Amino acid sequence: MRAILSKMSGPADTLVIEDIPAPEPEGSEVVIEVKACGVNFPDLLIIEDKYQFRPERPFSPGGEVAGIVKKVGSAVTRVKPGDRVIGLGAWGGYAEQFCVDQSRVFKIPDAMDDQTAAAFLLTYATSYHALKNRADLKLGETLLVLGAAGGAGLSAVELGKAMGARVIAGASSEDKVAVAKAHGAQDGLVYASGPLDRDQQKALSAQIKQVAGADGVDVVYDPVGGDYSEPALRAMAWKGRFLVVGFASGPIPRIPLNLTLLKGCDIVGVFWGQFAKLEPEREDENVRELMDLYLDGKIAPRISGAYPFSKVAEALNEISGRRVTGKIVLLPDAS
Repeated sequence: MRAILSKMSGPADTLVIEDIPAPEPEGSEVVIEVKACGVNFPDLLIIEDKYQFRPERPFSPGGEVAGIVKKVGSAVTRVKPGDRVIGLGAWGGYAEQFCVDQSRVFKIPDAMDDQTAAAFLLTYATSYHALKNRADLKLGETLLVLGAAGGAGLSAVELGKAMGARVIAGASSEDKVAVAKAHGAQDGLVYASGPLDRDQQKALSAQIKQVAGADGVDVVYDPVGGDYSEPALRAMAWKGRFLVVGFASGPIPRIPLNLTLLKGCDIVGVFWGQFAKLEPEREDENVRELMDLYLDGKIAPRISGAYPFSKVAEALNEISGRRVTGKIVLLPDAS
């Protein structure tokens, strides 16, 4: 089978396409014939050895695929050959076939096409776990989403609206804020891109407070990190919840913990992958609820581009250049 491989640490143009042996499932494993692969920011990190996992090379990046079950191991009970499914993992997805444990395989509704399925679960499951399980977001609360036009951010915007929150979208341009508003954000704000000095950070905090109102923000969804986290935390309401989702801007912020004392607020880590591993029953419940929300028309990923395997570097460079709104996908069967 054909696969996109990382054979050395480096940027997207170090990836190569080669023929490798097709996987054979064992035990509870499922082999999926891949129809589309979601492209996500961690895919960049993992090929540059900047992710929390460092697989042995050569390996195929990508952890989100949609396709058809091709083979199953002897202990598989969850799916059968021919089922349309989403498969999730840390890597291995940029290939014509993907092997993963059945616990990370979910059936696709008939009404969902392959590209949508490949762009759906990783971001929405992360955001739903964050907002539902970690923040306990309540009807009428104010939710600030940073990086609101990205794949994770847009999913949080849509889910926040579906859960009855007032959603404020933060992004680096008016166009990106407009995309977030089209997906359900009631308000928006534009912040400067790149490193922020202290004056810019103070201005951002004041800007958030102005949009949020006197009571501040109840929940912050932060996949950005860096210089943006502290200003958002300073704009939080009493007993607010600050969701640490990721660090797309690069640096991991250093937070003055006296702010949590003064605001009685919580800084809450969001590690969806570990949640899914340790609490599979709750994760399955979340996935069922997300599928229902999709079928009800309340959430749907924005797919801003589809690329063949041969243009994987171009696809990943769109991610690294912060030019993507929503998600992009790779198509193994394109030439």
